[in-house]
Amino acid sequence: MSNFEQIYKNVLKDIVPTINEISTINHVVHKIKILLEKRAREEDFQYTTMEPQGSTGIKQTQLRNDFDIDFFIGLNFNEFKPKYEGLSKNQRKKVTKKDFLFLCNEWIIKALYTEEFKNPNLLYAEHPYVKVDYISDKIALKIDLVLYFDLTLEYIKKYGPITAVDRSPWHGRFVRDNLTEVQKNDVRLLKQFFKSCHCYGDKSAVGKAGFIGYSAELLIYHYENLQNLFTNFKNLIRTPLDYYNRSIKEIRRKPHMRDDALIIIDPIDQNRNVAAAISERSYRYCNYQIQEFLKNPKEDIFKIAEIPEYKELKNGDTLNNNLFIIELINLNQEIHYTVNRDKLYSLGDNIKSNGEIEPSHAKRFEKIEFEVYFEDDSEEYNMAIFCSNPTISKSYLRKGPPIKEISHANKFKVKNPNYIEKKGYLWIETTRDYTEFIDFLKNFVALKLPDNFEIRNISKSANATTISSKKAIYVLRNMVLPFYYERERFSHES
Repeated sequence: MSNFEQIYKNVLKDIVPTINEISTINHVVHKIKILLEKRAREEDFQYTTMEPQGSTGIKQTQLRNDFDIDFFIGLNFNEFKPKYEGLSKNQRKKVTKKDFLFLCNEWIIKALYTEEFKNPNLLYAEHPYVKVDYISDKIALKIDLVLYFDLTLEYIKKYGPITAVDRSPWHGRFVRDNLTEVQKNDVRLLKQFFKSCHCYGDKSAVGKAGFIGYSAELLIYHYENLQNLFTNFKNLIRTPLDYYNRSIKEIRRKPHMRDDALIIIDPIDQNRNVAAAISERSYRYCNYQIQEFLKNPKEDIFKIAEIPEYKELKNGDTLNNNLFIIELINLNQEIHYTVNRDKLYSLGDNIKSNGEIEPSHAKRFEKIEFEVYFEDDSEEYNMAIFCSNPTISKSYLRKGPPIKEISHANKFKVKNPNYIEKKGYLWIETTRDYTEFIDFLKNFVALKLPDNFEIRNISKSANATTISSKKAIYVLRNMVLPFYYERERFSHES
């Protein structure tokens, strides 16, 4: 047995779900079915199928202590189709939402008002779904109950899904039918690895979104086993994984895939890139960890640890003066964390575009990079920022038109009598609004911050006030910057 195989074997002992866990999930699923079927008979609600999806459902690729259940209820699209005829896509979405809302309230929620099922709540993704807690003497778990249109695979491949979740049952069947038990354990190892890198799901600390369960399953499907995947992971950014065997040029012709960092085409829908939302940052950091593991295999790569707090090195970190922090509190708990996350990434993009370049297109604070880190249970949201040149001169030379363009040059001279001529262009000395990045940052955030956030602190990194903000700085400093700029400057802290 190789060193790698021994490590994988050891890790699996701790992450494969126990028989008792699987039995518990099956028990809860059975109870849900009984309650929903009873209510459906009483009210004559029609459905095609009910079954658990996701990793704890028909895929069976979950990790130990993963008790969350995605329970899907299929609806016959033909029964709804007449009322959707002639509607635009947006109009159909509104009508679908209304239909699903009615079934969530009148069927699912009313069916689950029992002692063991607590707090059934209506939530929204693309359309309404129900989240409920199951609580007994021995276990507490969360269940999402999702309605979808039970479409044939042929329909989806020809016309696409009606709702975003219509593909999900087919994803489950694909994994169930195409991965062996050994491969499913490789999926578990891969998920554990992504989680240990804090590059998993929509709460990924590195990048806007990390790898997801279905992407992990498809990676193992394409590369057949974990070791092959790790060996080839460095090439993944240049290697599209396409179930339909198209060339990269053909895939890139599709506008919605043109700029995606990674390409993992959905076997169920050739027009969907499963990896579209996966941040290139997550990929780069995971790739670094994998290359280190291949050179020096250690079991620790699979251990999930807390992100450390950033601490300035005693011998001096050359970046201390280049790192800044924005600490925020979310005041509206009804706003989903992914919405807040997206708002802050948009804010960061605005800070970057406005901070790097003056309105005249001259260089401003030069290179700016940022990362968002949040802990939604405490409603703390942070943005750590790197600025390559945080102090700049009070004035700069703004470039005007070429001297040889006489008409434009004359107008520029009239408007700017103190012009100078240099390298074939006219120039004028211009006064800046800001010479310190921290001043620009405070004023810009005050103007652009979404209303549901309150500012706790905007400062240099040394003056960060919360544990979560210090984690944000650590993520940017140690898990992002080293993989975007010269490695010798952004060396890792020990």
